[in-house]
Amino acid sequence: MSGPSSLNRRLVVSYVLLVAIAIGAFTVPVAFVLTGQLRGDVETSVRREADTAALLLSAGDLPSRQALARLAEAYGKETPGRLDAVLADGTAPGPLPVPPAADDPAFRDALAGQVTTRWTHAAALDADGLVLAVPARDAAGRVVGAIRVSYPSAPLDARQLQIWGFRAVLAVAVLVVAAFLGAFFARHLTRPFRELNQMAGRLRDGELTARAEETGPVETRTLARTLNNAAETIDTLVRAQRAFIADASHQLRTPLTALRLSLDNIADGVAGTDVHEDLDQATAEVVRMSTLVNGLLTLAKAEAAIAAPEPVRIADVVAGRLAVWRAVAADRGVELRQADADADLLAMVSPGHLEQVLDNVLSNALEVSPDGGAVTVSSRRREGYAVLEIADQGPGMPEAERSRAFDRFWRGQGRTGPSGSGLGLAIVKQLVTDDGGTVSLGDAEGGGLAVRIALPLGHH
Repeated sequence: MSGPSSLNRRLVVSYVLLVAIAIGAFTVPVAFVLTGQLRGDVETSVRREADTAALLLSAGDLPSRQALARLAEAYGKETPGRLDAVLADGTAPGPLPVPPAADDPAFRDALAGQVTTRWTHAAALDADGLVLAVPARDAAGRVVGAIRVSYPSAPLDARQLQIWGFRAVLAVAVLVVAAFLGAFFARHLTRPFRELNQMAGRLRDGELTARAEETGPVETRTLARTLNNAAETIDTLVRAQRAFIADASHQLRTPLTALRLSLDNIADGVAGTDVHEDLDQATAEVVRMSTLVNGLLTLAKAEAAIAAPEPVRIADVVAGRLAVWRAVAADRGVELRQADADADLLAMVSPGHLEQVLDNVLSNALEVSPDGGAVTVSSRRREGYAVLEIADQGPGMPEAERSRAFDRFWRGQGRTGPSGSGLGLAIVKQLVTDDGGTVSLGDAEGGGLAVRIALPLGHH
């Protein structure tokens, strides 16, 4: 399921990224325009107050001066700013007091006939803000004074922060909604791929009858149809191969049995020692061929069988198979042991698989065990698996040969009995793999070979 999940993530990330780009492309310029407009509105408002005050200052009469004083007082009360005025000689126009920072460059520029607008440190407020100064001219156009309006930037900064903050919160909220919507649409769009992935997983697990529903867009329908056709072809080929192996193995049983009986009858009527040796050798080869045919038939059945794994108590299965093999082990002078194990340890195994696995491994172990040796079966829980270990005291197996031990028909030199077919471990691997487990070979304590089988843990 990792493929569709990864595709979902990429689709959601792409969708959210696209929405984020759209938000950024729209919101950021608008926010800059709004903040610029705020500055412009402040400058326009301040300039209007300054021009009004300049008209009153240029009149020069007492009523105008009094009106100017009232305007400056009202401006200071109703706004966070300050309005100051000086005459051309640098004195304060009564009844206004002498302004702070009367030597401000803004005053000097205004008395020189210039209008200045600066966002800088406002000395009259001892804070950063807007400093705007305009000259006051009489009827003849002469500069008779100057008006300076100082307005702090703190209220403007707070308003700008609100603008940016609101848009940031709105953008985050939109992105969260976009993520949820993107996840919903991505899951809807990738549903056909999830179904295809499930079908591929069932094929991987050996369910060759698995087919995908041909739904969704044209591309996914085409892909589903192609996969279904491929699965149909594979199913046909595999069934034909399995049928051939099963039929061939089954058909070979009868002539091999007849051949062995014929050899036994011939041996009964022949007195020569050399002929008896040849007949014994021929009989041994017939027995080995019969074992090989039986192994092929077992392997074909194992590959064809598909059953749902179910919880199996390992200790019970081990005890049952050891009871069956003890008579064979006693004839060969080998002891079978079941080490202390967790009696409640369960593994997920298809019906009959664990019994076949133990039979094959125990058969190999008894073949290579010396007289007086022992074969020990132990089980334990480890990292989410039930681990079963069968250890013998035979010659063991070099590291270089272990990688080939699970190949079909491979027989280790001197490590397989005369009747061995080379299919035992191949069958074991097939059955264990079908149940989602693993099998490996290692060194047993004290010498010999240890077959370690890890199966998924089962639950009550």
